[in-house]
Amino acid sequence: MLKTNENKIVEFLLQCQPGPPKTMAMWKIGHNGEPFILPGIGGITLNIQVGDSAFGWQGDHLEPGVSCIANTLKPFDHPNTSLQLFSCAGNKAKVISGSAKGATGIVIGHHGGSEHIIVDFSKKVKKKLTYDDKIIINARGQGLEFIDYPEIKLMNLDPLLLKKMKIKKIDKKSINVAVTTMVPAACMGSGLGSAHAAKGDYDIMTSDPETVKKYQLDKIKFGDLVALMDHDNRFGRAYKKGAVSIGIIVHSDCLLAGHGPGVTTLMTCDSVQIKPVIDSKANIANLLKIGTQRKEK
Repeated sequence: MLKTNENKIVEFLLQCQPGPPKTMAMWKIGHNGEPFILPGIGGITLNIQVGDSAFGWQGDHLEPGVSCIANTLKPFDHPNTSLQLFSCAGNKAKVISGSAKGATGIVIGHHGGSEHIIVDFSKKVKKKLTYDDKIIINARGQGLEFIDYPEIKLMNLDPLLLKKMKIKKIDKKSINVAVTTMVPAACMGSGLGSAHAAKGDYDIMTSDPETVKKYQLDKIKFGDLVALMDHDNRFGRAYKKGAVSIGIIVHSDCLLAGHGPGVTTLMTCDSVQIKPVIDSKANIANLLKIGTQRKEK
């Protein structure tokens, strides 16, 4: 087990509620020039969860599970900025009101632009939720560090999830991290160039069929851990040859130009400290027994 500063990170409570579906109430135009009106960002999504394919749905930017926000009328202001910055993938969530009171779930990650965090709850719980219900997040993870690998930066990552990831030491400078997919740098689109990666996501572009087929991008599932090759996320999202970033898939494939499955960053380095290895089971559903791997009671 890799040593971390887990005993020094802060844990506190954040409050949010399910965020209604968002739409501009007009046609959108896909990268192939065809207009569409389809379900997309936000909502309590009943039939999609982590472990399901991120492709093939009649939708655009679909968020699996429950899309949560602190204030749907002020998504870019306090307290939603705190919810975005300090909630981390793997954090525990608990419903504290309504018919689903007492039910627990797990944070998957953040979706930029919509300014949602996405929480996995069981299908039974989702059917009981309303958009007025309150949810508490046990936020912890920002500030987490590897003690023996200071060049590798961690973010948006609960220590519990980190422990479940299949990470192995190679030597004093590098580690193996299990991922389902290695994404070439040229495929990274919307969100590239952001000032930091401690909230939100950026998209794997899927508008080129040959590239999708070559790298098997259409096999990606919600909750997959993926490696973004030649991408440095330490101080923003940027191309850098030799860098590697590890992220988690938080939303579906998209029809809009420059978009595709969304990735929340969990780990990054600027050279060869992270060496990804392919493992088809490298998905938060398998690691934490949620989503498609949850046993419904």
